[in-house]
Amino acid sequence: MTNVSKLTCIALFLAANAVILRAQTTFATLVNFDGANGFAPYYESLVQGLNGNLYGTTALGGVQNGGTVFEITPAGTLITVHSFCDQPPCIYQPSAGLVLASNGNFYGTTVYGGDHDNGSVFEISPAGTVTTLHSFNIEDGTNPSSPLVEASDGNFYGTTVGGGSGPECGISRCGTIFKITRTGTLTTLYNFHLTDGAFPRAGLIQATDGNLYGTTTGGEGTPTAGSIFKITPQGTFTTLHTFCGQSCGDGALPYAGLTQASGGLLYGTTAGGGTNDAGTVFSITPAGTLSTLYSFCSQRGCQDGEGPIAGLAQGTDGNFYGTTDGLGNTVLATIFSITPTGELRTLFRFSVGLNDPYGTLTQATNGTFYGTTQQGGSYSGGILYSLAEELGPFVQTLPTSRKVGASVLILGSSLSGTTAVSFNGTPSTFSIVSDTEIKTTVPVGATTGFVSVTTASTTLTSNKMFRVIP
Repeated sequence: MTNVSKLTCIALFLAANAVILRAQTTFATLVNFDGANGFAPYYESLVQGLNGNLYGTTALGGVQNGGTVFEITPAGTLITVHSFCDQPPCIYQPSAGLVLASNGNFYGTTVYGGDHDNGSVFEISPAGTVTTLHSFNIEDGTNPSSPLVEASDGNFYGTTVGGGSGPECGISRCGTIFKITRTGTLTTLYNFHLTDGAFPRAGLIQATDGNLYGTTTGGEGTPTAGSIFKITPQGTFTTLHTFCGQSCGDGALPYAGLTQASGGLLYGTTAGGGTNDAGTVFSITPAGTLSTLYSFCSQRGCQDGEGPIAGLAQGTDGNFYGTTDGLGNTVLATIFSITPTGELRTLFRFSVGLNDPYGTLTQATNGTFYGTTQQGGSYSGGILYSLAEELGPFVQTLPTSRKVGASVLILGSSLSGTTAVSFNGTPSTFSIVSDTEIKTTVPVGATTGFVSVTTASTTLTSNKMFRVIP
């Protein structure tokens, strides 16, 4: 971006308070991280627990400054669930969010600590009991900075930024893709070797075809701008797209993972590249055909922001929601929505000093989005915020795919008065566990589609299609 553009941006948007750009957008700061309650939520994406509250991590802070796991109510009451210590063999610095497993516990990763100080995979109960499942040892990976995903086989899949058997990347090595069971048995599925990508900083998603998809931020030679890949749960790896940066306009440095829309396409962001070398939003087919939907800093003075580090979350209105990092005091960080065809709206601009919204937004079942910034706020340790866009409540299933006869949990709010549950129109038997949880089974005759919950006052639909596994 030119100096003239930066000065224009400063003149137009430098302000002590953030700017809301749509009347129906309601932004609220719920938590200022102060060190004692955590500090620097990094690649943080919140996850909703069985009780309806949200759970997340901070990379630093807590009692021993090794980071925290916290719980927060939708209204903003924060509880520190666990504080990590900051010296090995303790595990510490969880830089990514958690995943809620179907057993009700959370699973996550730490960048450091463990037996070799190369990071770990851990399990934590809602009450705060932590179990270290695996300590990385360079050969099987180092420094995982991404969340896990629980696949339809009940195992967890993830990536490490370094380690593995890829010496082409030097002493740090090129990173890995791994599978780990709930009891801690880890299998390395793939070792990156530079020519096929390197340094995967984002987590994986399991698409409706059963395959896992992800991104890397590195590569060899000219294509050093990262890649998109596919891997089967058995380890068969395919590079779908290699970014070539500003010279091609397709983007560069996809720090975040992908999300799959209800139509089957995969969507994501790049932090750089594109028409203005300020990052992009893209879609890609499972076969690897990529389309650049939007290049940031397209508007005068970079009103639309630049440098999206975080990924996209598809809201219940069908649009995607994300954030841009900005450039501190010159270009403000933003929250935006974008249609599947690339029409972008800037919803909110953060105040000066509220930078680095690195984590992908989470839409809770009350319809509101929640997110964090890595720095800024009253104590410079970042904030946790909510953004309401007048989207109604919904339900979500845990997990999102199962065979007929398998147990499924449905999460939401005000579920105590539920009178019916159906899978794509096929009724199922159910039991009400609490006001935020229903237990059901996939009924005979069910087909892939949305899950509906009927209460005395309304019908709630799942935010994602439930896949019935043959």
